[in-house]
Amino acid sequence: MRGVFARWWRRRTLHDRLSLLVTAAVAAAVLTVAGIAFAAVFQIQRQQLRSQLDADARSIAAQPDQWRDGPPPAGPGGRRDLRFRRDIGPRWQVLGRDAAVSSRSTNGLPVTEGARRVAAGQQAQHQEEVELDGRSYLMLTVPAGRGGGAVQVAVDQGPANRTLTVFGLLMAAGCVVGTGGAAALGRTVARAGLVPVQQLTKAVEDVAVTMDLNRPVPIHGVDEIARLGQSVNTMLAAIDAARRSQRALVEDAGHELRTPLTSIRTNIELLLAVERQPDLAHRLPPEERAKLLRDLEAQVGELAALTTELVELAREETAREPAEDVELTDVVGAAVDRVRIRVPSVTFGTDLRPVIVHGRPNELERMLVNVLDNAAKWSPPGGVVHTLLTTDEDWCVLRITDEGPGIDADDLPHVFDRFYRAPAARGMPGSGLGLAIVAQTAAQHGGTVTAGPNTPHGTVVTIRLPAT
Repeated sequence: MRGVFARWWRRRTLHDRLSLLVTAAVAAAVLTVAGIAFAAVFQIQRQQLRSQLDADARSIAAQPDQWRDGPPPAGPGGRRDLRFRRDIGPRWQVLGRDAAVSSRSTNGLPVTEGARRVAAGQQAQHQEEVELDGRSYLMLTVPAGRGGGAVQVAVDQGPANRTLTVFGLLMAAGCVVGTGGAAALGRTVARAGLVPVQQLTKAVEDVAVTMDLNRPVPIHGVDEIARLGQSVNTMLAAIDAARRSQRALVEDAGHELRTPLTSIRTNIELLLAVERQPDLAHRLPPEERAKLLRDLEAQVGELAALTTELVELAREETAREPAEDVELTDVVGAAVDRVRIRVPSVTFGTDLRPVIVHGRPNELERMLVNVLDNAAKWSPPGGVVHTLLTTDEDWCVLRITDEGPGIDADDLPHVFDRFYRAPAARGMPGSGLGLAIVAQTAAQHGGTVTAGPNTPHGTVVTIRLPAT
């Protein structure tokens, strides 16, 4: 049953849900108030009946002798006590010690077992409900004051019950009207409350249709809807930035890939032409053919490296390895060993202080390899690339210095941009993505990377990462 209700509830619109919730809340409040009011009126009426019975019974019991021979005479002014209304008022009856009836109103009362015990002095008083002439009476029996015996007084509960019935019907009608009004009010409140949501929904739908991410969603006020609108605008800005970055990456990658692909295609076409027409082989001497094949090998390697760097640069967060606590000295040592093997003409020195960072070991090693490769590429034969790892409060600081020609001041602001290559570097192998990957990896690990001059000559790259 609960599952059926849950499925039914999920199929309702937010407008219907709010309307139903408002209606249910108001209906619960109305029913609670009506129940409390009915219970209070019921108790008040019961208390009034009991008070009336007790007062009448005590009045008769105080002077039972005057009642044994009939009601007392009228008082001053010819007025009788209102308790002597005979058939239209409370019924009364005086019992002797033996529970025999000595005096009563026109219509008598039954002598029950409880009344006998009170008349015999075995019980202080007794209250009960009895049926007389098809009506329900509340009867009270108390001891008589003089001569013993008991006094019985009964009052018809019909008028009180009819009053309660009418009151209950009125309360029920009020609940129905209140619930109906709550339903109408709930729909009005839901409609008015959801206007900002509907406006926000329309604005987002317009963005989805037009794909115009530069048009922010209008925001009014400082409530939760306004916060939602701000979050949507932030999301749109992030999507727009990601789309721009993706477009720039694709355009730059296409431009960078076009050059090696064109060169490879030209060289392959030349080789194929010689193979198809052997009579033209003399135009491509063996040494030129070997040089052409070496160029092809180098271009294929450059293309493979560029593709790998593009994949690294465009890797999505979901495909990355899990982060863990990493001893950075081990990562630096592994990166230095890899580059030392590839560039034996350069000396690599290290001064490492143990420090732990929270990150992804493979990405950190790839970042350091890119920096070291770049430093080794610009270092002269016999040059020294030095790696220093220290700590600065809650940060670890990694400085990699080389003895190359350094970076021009005009190029420093752009060395970490994608595909940027300084004029002096355009004649050397590379894609311009290595330092961009370094900057991206540092940012993903909550750090920064900067480049500057090294005294007396060369470059120093400083990487700062949060230490644990």
